[in-house]
Amino acid sequence: MARYTGPVEKIERRLGVNLYLKGERRLAGKSALEKRPFPPGQHGQRRTKISEYGTQLREKQKARYMYGISEKQCARAYKEASRQTGNTGENFMQLLERRLDNVVYRMGFATTRRLARQLVTHGHIVVNGETLDIPSAIVKQGAKIAVKEKMKANPQIKRALELTNQTGIAAWVDVDKDKFEGIFTRYPDRAELNVPIEERLIIELYSK
Repeated sequence: MARYTGPVEKIERRLGVNLYLKGERRLAGKSALEKRPFPPGQHGQRRTKISEYGTQLREKQKARYMYGISEKQCARAYKEASRQTGNTGENFMQLLERRLDNVVYRMGFATTRRLARQLVTHGHIVVNGETLDIPSAIVKQGAKIAVKEKMKANPQIKRALELTNQTGIAAWVDVDKDKFEGIFTRYPDRAELNVPIEERLIIELYSK
């Protein structure tokens, strides 16, 4: 399945959870999920019983849409997580958090992961002094992430950094807002990730 590029609020309504797909609109209380907290469509408010497989699939969909990854990338993250030592579910979530587009988002340079991915693919992000335009690149501990000089006046980036006064910045990154740069200081612990995903169910789905 390819990466989804359609209306994101429809996805949040279908899954019944805020996936942080809308930045400033969500902060302003204008999210479609808040106004219509039920799936879209004619039969959206009908109650249906979900099977065990359906529950597991829904959690995988949450992770895919939230982090903006394809089915192939999700499966690859699972395989890599299962090869590592420790808890596979925690390893899986940590790999998603270490994606370059997600780190750019966590540092506050973009209001959504989708916008962060655009910054990366358009070559506006520098990692350890070199341009890196691969959103799925895994960021290592201690890496320095910066916005290119020509983009520091960009109103979207400046607005995103302003909004961090309201939303906060992740504890595992150290950001200098004046210089538009930050350090990925450490890998996050699962308890620090405020994401509505039960990765255990995703691991069970892929383990079958």
